[in-house]
Amino acid sequence: MLPPPALRGVFRADARARAAYSEGAGIYRILPQAIARPVDTDDLKRLIRWAAEHRVVLTPRGAGSAMGGGNVGDGVIVDLTALTQPFHLDPSIRGATTGAAVTLGHLNTAAARHGLRLPPDPSSGRWATLGGMVSTNAAGARSVRYGSVRRWVEALRLVTAGGEELVLRRGQPAGNSEGAALSHFSPDLASRIHSAAGLIARRYPKTRKNSSGFALDAYIASGDVLDLVIGSEGTLGIVTEIEWRLDPIPPFRAGLKVHLASLDRLSDVVNTVNPYEPSALELLDRTFLDLVGAGSWGGVRDGFFPEAILLVELERSDLEALRQVLAAVSAAIEQWAVSMETAYSPPEAERLWAIRHAASPILATLPEDRRSLQVIEDACVPLEHMGEYIRVVRRHAAERGLPVVMFGHAGDGHIHVNLLPKLATAGWQHEVAGLFEDVTSAVLGFGGTPSGEHGDGRLRAGTLHKLYGPEIMELFREVKHAFDPLGLFNPGIILPSGEPPISRLKVGSDAAGIPEDIQRGLRHIEQTGGYARDRLELSDELGARS
Repeated sequence: MLPPPALRGVFRADARARAAYSEGAGIYRILPQAIARPVDTDDLKRLIRWAAEHRVVLTPRGAGSAMGGGNVGDGVIVDLTALTQPFHLDPSIRGATTGAAVTLGHLNTAAARHGLRLPPDPSSGRWATLGGMVSTNAAGARSVRYGSVRRWVEALRLVTAGGEELVLRRGQPAGNSEGAALSHFSPDLASRIHSAAGLIARRYPKTRKNSSGFALDAYIASGDVLDLVIGSEGTLGIVTEIEWRLDPIPPFRAGLKVHLASLDRLSDVVNTVNPYEPSALELLDRTFLDLVGAGSWGGVRDGFFPEAILLVELERSDLEALRQVLAAVSAAIEQWAVSMETAYSPPEAERLWAIRHAASPILATLPEDRRSLQVIEDACVPLEHMGEYIRVVRRHAAERGLPVVMFGHAGDGHIHVNLLPKLATAGWQHEVAGLFEDVTSAVLGFGGTPSGEHGDGRLRAGTLHKLYGPEIMELFREVKHAFDPLGLFNPGIILPSGEPPISRLKVGSDAAGIPEDIQRGLRHIEQTGGYARDRLELSDELGARS
């Protein structure tokens, strides 16, 4: 046994604590070696230095709601939610400074009092920590107009693998970054990255969103080292503080629900709507409508059942301008719509969008032999291939006997897929793994990316060599080494470990054994979206009752 680190915070290696952190959102259950919960940055530095001395790997974690498996691992889970959390809002400059464990919900509640918000809005926004959103370059429905998190980050405070604390700021090139942590980065590595600009331009996907790999393309465009840290999933260091740009909340909002009889012209519809700058453009595929019973949500009209529904949200600062743009959008897409419904008031818009949120309660209450698994859940393809991609997923899933539910951000060509395998069916893991390979090949064939907003995690890390090729993967390894030469932070994420992606699952006969009460507690978090729940409290409270 290793001597524990001298922390003022919590460090636990008992079986119940380890079990409580063995799962996050997504498909995995991996029992860690221990749990650390530092109370401030100095505590975190002590932990990192201890890990370097004893060659113990660290997995940074916020709420645990990331889908790809980057929040679970074999080493020490570093729960960042107990760190001292700065929070300063400055409406005069439309800015905020927050700790990494502050949630998006908390920031936006405070900012809304001043008519401001951080626009990226992942569905997990109520509990998602802002550090977690930075780690995956998170987005959400509004990304069609406002982009992903990267656009809104002005500076990051990073604790490095050497136990140093750096501030990385926009306009600060690699050569001006302080600290030995980046001494290997500049100027040689920076020069090699820029020398590969042509290759990077050719190999990086031509999609509206991409959270796969290190953002070499964004770094080349900006020269800002923080663009490599954003989206790096805790593999380069631990973000403790973020400076944000905020945006005014438009006072007027309208909605449009569009019923489509076919996917054949889906890209035409989306390409027609996008120039009107919708704040959201969401797709509900027929598989989604079958799940929620779309007839009860206005999906069936005179015997017609749509192949898909598009939900359009428009925001403007002037009511008359909003009415004009809604009329223009309706007229522009009328030729492809079987029917449309419009909404001007917030209650009407909420009514139109209610169907978008109808699937989560149904998926959460599936019987234990029919779990929802997020395996091919984050692909983003060029808009012209979106309808074809949906058909390919349907076909491959049907061939393998795997029901699927599809929905997502149509304005970006970004489709989420949930698999619903019957766990009692022999060989279901083999079929899931085969579908993962089938669909990944299709995504790459369309010029897409495996991850639009959730990051690679351990789920998609093994696909990156196919996406980027050996030269870019070597640059990834050099970036990782420059920041983290001992490989302490989140091994197996972005740079693959060689482990099969469909393994160490939280379901099935091969799942790691954990106490039944903790398993039920983690399942309840998954079902209710209770990711704000303190996992150590969960472990201890359940243990005290037994």
